[in-house]
Order: sequence, then structure tokens, then C-alpha cells
Amino acid sequence: MKKIVILSNHHSYTYNFRKEIIQRLIGEGYKVYLVLPYGEKIELLKEMGCEHIDLSLDRRGMNPFKDLKLILGYYKILNEVKPDAVLSYTIKPNIYGGIVCRLKKTPFFPNVTGLGTAVNNDGILHRLLMNLYKIAFKNAPCVFFQNKSNKDFFLDQAISLKKYKIIPGSGINISEFTYQEYPKDDGTIRFLFIGRIMKDKGIEELMDAAQQIKEKYRNIQFDALGFCEDEYKERIEFLQKKNIITFHGVRDNVKEYIEKCNAVIHPTHHEGMSNVLLEASATGRPVLASNIPGCRETFDEEVSGYGFEVRNTSALVNTIEKFIKLPYEEKERMGKFGRIKIEREFDRERVVNAYIDEINNLL
Repeated sequence: MKKIVILSNHHSYTYNFRKEIIQRLIGEGYKVYLVLPYGEKIELLKEMGCEHIDLSLDRRGMNPFKDLKLILGYYKILNEVKPDAVLSYTIKPNIYGGIVCRLKKTPFFPNVTGLGTAVNNDGILHRLLMNLYKIAFKNAPCVFFQNKSNKDFFLDQAISLKKYKIIPGSGINISEFTYQEYPKDDGTIRFLFIGRIMKDKGIEELMDAAQQIKEKYRNIQFDALGFCEDEYKERIEFLQKKNIITFHGVRDNVKEYIEKCNAVIHPTHHEGMSNVLLEASATGRPVLASNIPGCRETFDEEVSGYGFEVRNTSALVNTIEKFIKLPYEEKERMGKFGRIKIEREFDRERVVNAYIDEINNLL
């Protein structure tokens, strides 16, 4: 039996966005090993037939000792499992997994899910990361990119790629995220933010914009879902007391919140391809999003959503007001067009087929 190792950094993301490729690999007779820190969704993946190997990973830090431990962990696991191919997602698994695969001469298929903050800052860390990518990706049979901008960036940095494919992000399971009737017009317009409560997700612009909007309009409600970084807890308490934004924390029933909202706001600073926007549009909700790669591909301007300048609170306020002033029927129509676009361009089966084609061609 041929063996596939998947390197990832989080149980929930792996289950929510990769379970279809895992199911397909198992269905085609591959033995699948998942290497990532343990979390509750691991049990669901094991039920599907995967084998889990627990390996701690610091998703955000740059501690050289922890990173060395991660590299040694990958090396030991690949040495024991002897996989026929390795798939990886996110920055650390891509870089460190790629380096180990190159040492082991193991076919390696990384997925560039985004560039991250460090890559965008021209300094020592940027140059270090670029050199590590050059080492990690040199012999990869195929590198998957979630948007054209990320691919162009890698080529501009003279990172040698044997082959690459641009896929529609993680895609979306259109059977799981079905179109839902637009909320009835009860006089209140509800905006929803989904994401980690942190600077890179645009939470500061959203907080400022929500305060300005609430001063001007009484019939507006802002809700936010996601894990909160410690630095924002005081301000969140203040905004909740003032009834400006209601923060719900981490929720498993995200779909229910999407269904109840009139539009999803996504002021993120950078993305590979926004799963939040794909899920919102698939449900039939208009999106207001940063006009950046990884977001702008998910909607058609003034058809299924509005884009605004990233890191610009005034632009966000203007876009929210523009949406508020739309007739109810136009808001509903935008949601329907969003669903049509998702079905046409972002069905997750396209992503699964791209992977299976490359793996089967190689093996």
C-alpha cells in the first residue's frame, strides 16, 4: 500500500479544509498519515481511516530551538514511515517539511496558503525565509498556489519551481455549504466578522469603523467570531459594553451566524485565499472585503460584493455605508450572484482533482 504523509499545523483547519482530499486518497487505496499537534478534530480524521502522529508546532513564533525540534521530528517521522509522497500546508510545514523531504529525496507537494507578515517586510527575516524557500521547494514535483499574486511573488524572488498549479484556494464543499434564503427585512442590518481577533485580520480597522457607523446609524448590528489575542481583550470589553460589536468567541456553528447576517466583512491584511469569503458567498451572503489577492478573486465587484482599500478605515466605513444604502432586494440579489460564482469557480472537487492528478502521475 502506498503511503502519503500530510504535514499541517492545526486540527480544525485540516478537518474543515482538507478532509475531502484525505477521503479521496484513502478511497484510492493510499494509507494517510497526519502529522500535526493533537486537537479534537483529530478523532474525526482518525474515524475516516487516517493515522495521526502527534508533533508539537509553534504556529506563530520564530524560536530556533523549537523550529530545530520540529525539523528533527519531521526527519524521524519520514525515516520511520517512508512515505511515497508528502503534502504540506502553511509556512512552517512547507519550509521545514520541504527541507527534510529534499534530504530524504521524498516527493513533496507544498501548498502556499499565504505569505505571512514576515515575507512582506524587507529585512533579515525576509531574506532568511526566501533562502529557506529556495532550499525547500527546489525539487518539489509541483507547488500549489492559492492565488496568482503569491505565485508571481515566488517567481520574482527567483525561487526555482519545477512545476506549479494555481488552485482556487482550498475550494469549498458546495454540498456542505448550501445556499440559504436571505434574512427577512426586519429593519436591522447585520454585519459579521469571522477570524482571529488580531491586527493582521484587520480588527483595528473594523473596531474603528464600527464605532463610526454606530454613531450615525441605529439599525446596524456588528458581530464577531474568533479567538481573541490578549492585547485586544480590554478594548473588546469596552466595545461590548457600548453595544458597538458583539464578540462571540470561537464557535463551531459558524454557518448559523453566516445565515443570520446580511453581509460578511473581511478587512484582512493578507490572504492565500479567504475561506471566510468562500463560505459566506456559498451561503448566499454578500461580502465586503479588502481589495487584495486572496480576497478579490472570491467576488465580483458590485455584483456579489464590494472591495475596499486595505488598512484604510475610511474606505471601510464608506463601503459599509454603501451597502447599508442598497435596497433590500439588491442585497439579496448580490448574495445569489455570490453563490453562482462559487459553484462555477470554487467547487472543492477542482482542488481534490488537481492533487490526485499530480500524485497519481508521479506514483
